[in-house]
Amino acid sequence: MQLTFAMDLAELSLFVLCAYALLITVARYRRPHWAQPLKNRRLAVVALLTFAVGAIKLTEDVVGKETGPIDTAVLWLIRDHLPLALHGFFAAVTLTGSALFLVPAAFASTVALFVSRRRFEAALMAATTLTALVVVWSMKAIVGRARPTLWESQWYAGSSFPSGHTLSTAAFSTAAALCVARICPRAATPAMLLAVLWTSGVAMSRLVLGVHWPSDVLVAMCLGAFIALSISVAHELRHRQVPRA
Repeated sequence: MQLTFAMDLAELSLFVLCAYALLITVARYRRPHWAQPLKNRRLAVVALLTFAVGAIKLTEDVVGKETGPIDTAVLWLIRDHLPLALHGFFAAVTLTGSALFLVPAAFASTVALFVSRRRFEAALMAATTLTALVVVWSMKAIVGRARPTLWESQWYAGSSFPSGHTLSTAAFSTAAALCVARICPRAATPAMLLAVLWTSGVAMSRLVLGVHWPSDVLVAMCLGAFIALSISVAHELRHRQVPRA
């Protein structure tokens, strides 16, 4: 299993590096005005490609029903070793990833940014939130994966794949961190760390409650972050003016 994981990781890393090299090469010869922005944001671009490749690979494994044994083993590991005293904490954390919390938060953030004349940031927040909702509903309808039934847990309607709580949290928190980075660059690192911690907490809560498989939340984390980053990078490239002759 360890050898297989190492091989998969090496394969994914190679795909990401090749995709990045291809993107830079295409930009250099077909879109020269994109070359510098892509280099300036190389970490964001590499992260974007990593999330995309990771989500595609994991989705293929889920559809091919190759993740079952690992998913089951991880859930039982969490169930057997996590102290019961922490279950209440994670039950509260999962509420922060619900639509009842995220939709009003996204709406309020969008309005506040728009009123503050941060037009791009407001558009990023709104577009990210709406795109995340569409992706969640579409993928749940297409994949139709059954939720875990390893032990008695709270009932949730709909497909297990991907985790809507996790994907929406990842999208919202990443968009919020990107907005903070644009408004106050010095706060970029703390904002992104907070986004990662929040998303990880919501993802973990879904596993603790036994309502999602580990692969559900991993794909959701990748897709949520991908949505926010792709909108941000696409906006910057779109508004990069073509040099006049």
